[in-house]
Amino acid sequence: MADLPFSESFTSSNFVFVSGQVPLDKNGKMLKGSIEDLTHQTMKNIGKVLKAVGLNFSNVVMTYIYLTDLKNMKKVSDSYISYFKKPYPARVTLGVASLPLDSKIEISVIAAKKKL
Repeated sequence: MADLPFSESFTSSNFVFVSGQVPLDKNGKMLKGSIEDLTHQTMKNIGKVLKAVGLNFSNVVMTYIYLTDLKNMKKVSDSYISYFKKPYPARVTLGVASLPLDSKIEISVIAAKKKL
């Protein structure tokens, strides 16, 4: 999503704020598939952003999930949980009318550079 006025991530003090990610494939095209496939691709994209700043999913303390259909919440949760261990990050899940690039899902996270 080039040329948009935001950073992929922003570091402030002990926290890294990762902008919302959608299920773009390695070619920058919107992935087609099940909501589980879309969730995994979105999480992989988040993982790449975290890795670029020296972090991983164990650093995530807060997650925001935006869905265009809340009926998919269980399937998304089942896919999402495979990226975390207990204690799980805090989480907000919201139903929205639409998302960028007609995505069905967008996820953003806040990560701590060191454990609090």
